[in-house]
Amino acid sequence: MNIATKVQMTEEITETMAATLATIGERVRNARVARSMTLQDLADVSGVSPSMLSLVERGRASPSIGSLIVIAGALGVAMSDLIIADSSVQEGVVVRPADQRVIETAEHVVRRLLREDRKRAVSIAVNEYAPDTGSALTPLSHAGYEFGFVLEGKLTVEIDGASYKIEKGDLISYSSRRQHRIWNHGRRSARTLWFNLGND
Repeated sequence: MNIATKVQMTEEITETMAATLATIGERVRNARVARSMTLQDLADVSGVSPSMLSLVERGRASPSIGSLIVIAGALGVAMSDLIIADSSVQEGVVVRPADQRVIETAEHVVRRLLREDRKRAVSIAVNEYAPDTGSALTPLSHAGYEFGFVLEGKLTVEIDGASYKIEKGDLISYSSRRQHRIWNHGRRSARTLWFNLGND
């Protein structure tokens, strides 16, 4: 692959991410307004600051994966309602790369959403953690249950104050209601296959 092709692919990914952030922001704002909530109301319920919520609504920033789940919960919607325009796309037997949503979070984790199955309350994604990036700056909790399988690299998962080092081939699982945070303290990128279940 030559440099020009790589640059073009990078530009296309950047444009896709920008469009996704704008869509998420618009949906967060629409859901908030439909519920007659102010930014402060949503901040009080979700624990995400009003300034961050304002940036999200304007498509200027992406919340962390955990924060996006918390915001959706505070609005009474599924996270997929904030990301996926047409849920019918996700109903096929095969999900092609072109149908997968790619989001870069505020902490620079790249999340490739493979499947968001609302009926079965499961979300499946490949998360890519560059060095010194993670799910959130501070531990958080939300409804659900999580299973994470490390495809490449090493990560530290903090759960209720305890740290677990996981690496390629390891599986970790826990209730999302426990205070948790995922972080890459290493010098190399890490990739995981992550399952979030809506029910715990």
